[in-house]
Amino acid sequence: MKNATPRAPARPTWMAINSSPHCLGLMPSDSGNTTSVWMETADVPSFPPLARDATADVCIIGAGIAGLTTAYLCLKSGKSVVVLDDGPIGGGETGRTTAHLTCALDDFYHEIETMHGAEGARIAAESHASAIDRVESIVTTEHIDCDFTRVDGYYFLGGDDTADVLDDELAASRRAGIADAMRVERIPGVPFNSGPALKFPRQAQFHILKYLAGLARAIERDGGRICCGSHVSEVKAGKPGRVGTDAGQTVEAEHLVVCTNSPINDWVAVHNKQASYRTYAIGARVPAGSIQPGLYWDTLEPYHYVRLLNANASPAEDGSDVLIVGGEDHKTGQEDDADERFRRLETWTRERFPMVQTVDYRWSGQVIEPVDYMAYIGRNPGNDPNIYIATGDSGNGMTHGTIAGMLITDLVMGRENPWEKLYDPSRISLRAAFTYAKENLNFVAQYRDYVTPGEVTSPDQIAPGEGALIRNGAKKIACYKDEQGELHRRSAVCPHLFCIVDWNHAEKSWDCPCHGSRFDRYGKVVNGPATSDLKPLEE
Repeated sequence: MKNATPRAPARPTWMAINSSPHCLGLMPSDSGNTTSVWMETADVPSFPPLARDATADVCIIGAGIAGLTTAYLCLKSGKSVVVLDDGPIGGGETGRTTAHLTCALDDFYHEIETMHGAEGARIAAESHASAIDRVESIVTTEHIDCDFTRVDGYYFLGGDDTADVLDDELAASRRAGIADAMRVERIPGVPFNSGPALKFPRQAQFHILKYLAGLARAIERDGGRICCGSHVSEVKAGKPGRVGTDAGQTVEAEHLVVCTNSPINDWVAVHNKQASYRTYAIGARVPAGSIQPGLYWDTLEPYHYVRLLNANASPAEDGSDVLIVGGEDHKTGQEDDADERFRRLETWTRERFPMVQTVDYRWSGQVIEPVDYMAYIGRNPGNDPNIYIATGDSGNGMTHGTIAGMLITDLVMGRENPWEKLYDPSRISLRAAFTYAKENLNFVAQYRDYVTPGEVTSPDQIAPGEGALIRNGAKKIACYKDEQGELHRRSAVCPHLFCIVDWNHAEKSWDCPCHGSRFDRYGKVVNGPATSDLKPLEE
């Protein structure tokens, strides 16, 4: 995604979702309790739920960057499109990004080259650079006011890393085709001595929800349908394929595209090749012009990622810039220490940017890490030639989501695409065997939660507004106590692969430590691969 309890600014009344298809409103995310800076500063159109059965050439599930880019490009290619999402546009993980647009990838080209060969690294660089160009082209063509800006990106050393890391990455980046990458002795325009760094010219940044708003308006103008508040519970292959919603409506389409961060149509085919992580971000107020706009990443593991929201786009009334800093990742559902992670982020930030005045935003998001660094984009594994998926963003969701729109549109149209093999969801990489085994052993280990004690022995020990696991005989109960003291109890068993969920104090959600399914405080599913809610106790 290149967050004390997180202090999310109070959501004003104008953030309520309006069902009018032409109403604009600042809308909350449906994926957590914290509020990103994007959620406070964008007018996002809202659309009513699917009200009756529909047909289309292409049905897309998910209204984030991958889903809306695919919808936009399929419409431009002459296909009819229906988009379904169970929340607002950008209300999932897309609205929780830090909105870096870069071809300098998190996993480093010297590592990608080892995993996928020189040609794979070249295609990775080419596809991500092309994604930035495509975003810029769409912004220009559609006149989208989303603060798109070309900026330079910089890798700098973190921890005990030495300059050899930069030298290896510079050589690999140039072999991958990034000819203008260069080494500099210090990053210009920042208040700390970075030491040697790698410079990647002509990267970019933007306001993601303003961009999605522009895409949505263009999709509606071109005859596409977007249906918010439509929870998909069934994805069925066939000629035509069929998508069913909880409310009973269906969409039949020749092509079905699943863009739900983690696919909801597969049981294990892709999920055993990737892992979900929580990542954290803060937005700190700094004097306007005190930091040069750019993208900045250190080489720590997990690494820090930094960018600026300029005063013309900043919500600060005094004209300040907002410095956005992310990092402190951990496996989803396997830690609940957001307070400490936010504290560490703020400490790291203030040590390097002493002009920080106040930290006004704290939020977290979900990153899906494939075992071999590359996203899974294309035809769904198995005998489903008309079902496509986009997942495994690997921390570069803005470009991976755009690549998904470009590649899947070509597949739908029957056009050859040179990126297809690299991103093929069916691929198996022997070079990733160790990581594959490690991640799946971690998954299996989570079943120990069936025999561990509850976190509390009585609901009386749960503070209002908090949740905890309680053991009741052989069962574990996910128990949430609302602010009025009323208890809301659900089975703690995730309906995907039956792991025991854990409470996320920051986002007020129940998170599955196995494959990253997430549920709101009342047990409603908000992130796949699960497609159904936590079960009531009587079931």
